Amino acid sequence: MTAATNPNRALWEKGDFTRIAETMRDSGDALVRSLGVTRGIKVLDLGSGDGTTAVPAARLGADVLGVDIASNLVDAGNRRAGELGLANLRFQQGDACDLRDLADDSFDLVVTIFGAMFAPKPFEVAKEMVRVAKPGGRIVMGNWIPNDPTLVAQILRISSAYTPPPPEGFVSPMTWGVESHVRERFAAAGVSAAAVRCAPDTFTFDFAGTPEQFVDVFRVYYGPTMNAFEAATKNGRADALQRELEELFRAQNKSGSPGRTVIPATYLRVTANVA
Repeated sequence: MTAATNPNRALWEKGDFTRIAETMRDSGDALVRSLGVTRGIKVLDLGSGDGTTAVPAARLGADVLGVDIASNLVDAGNRRAGELGLANLRFQQGDACDLRDLADDSFDLVVTIFGAMFAPKPFEVAKEMVRVAKPGGRIVMGNWIPNDPTLVAQILRISSAYTPPPPEGFVSPMTWGVESHVRERFAAAGVSAAAVRCAPDTFTFDFAGTPEQFVDVFRVYYGPTMNAFEAATKNGRADALQRELEELFRAQNKSGSPGRTVIPATYLRVTANVA
């Protein structure tokens, strides 16, 4: 697998998502604490980045494997695990559409927070998550919701207006934020509708800087926004994109402190129980 033949890998290796992930740590910790992680269970964090949810799961004593498409994020995750002394946490490269290196019935808990939703073959993703989960195990997804008024859905909506249309056959990652699609995909993987729960939840970005500075972090380090600015620059519209994003970030900022940006974003939390 190379970046040339896997556009999804190229997208996430393009920037440095760790710079965004740094603003998401507290919400990652809180989410993992809500999952009832106990010592010794086996956890797969799919689309793990550098460990926003994998690290807190390992700190609670789980045996955690983080899998991500981007080699730079895998390297960053392994560095974090080493620096934190977490021998029960490791990261490896892999594709959520094809987890061929992972055996059937391997994990008590499969977690993917804003990760596997971006893989290009959603039915294959659901099938693979169910395959590697143990009978009686759980799958927990966090997926951004299309047309939601909060931050990330709006970033992606704005960015799409400045980029060329996607190729034929492209399935928007935002469809994972639609309950009917979620249920259809898990049903095809053998999980009954009664075993799938969907509910809105909130993830908060906490950035030590102004909204305008936070936009610049997305512009320099977040693959989809980087692509939008490259396309906008070619069309002489980069300033317009910058202004639109700055207006969004200012409007969404809930921090009462100058020089700090706190933005809650709504997502769909999915829990699937594997029989």
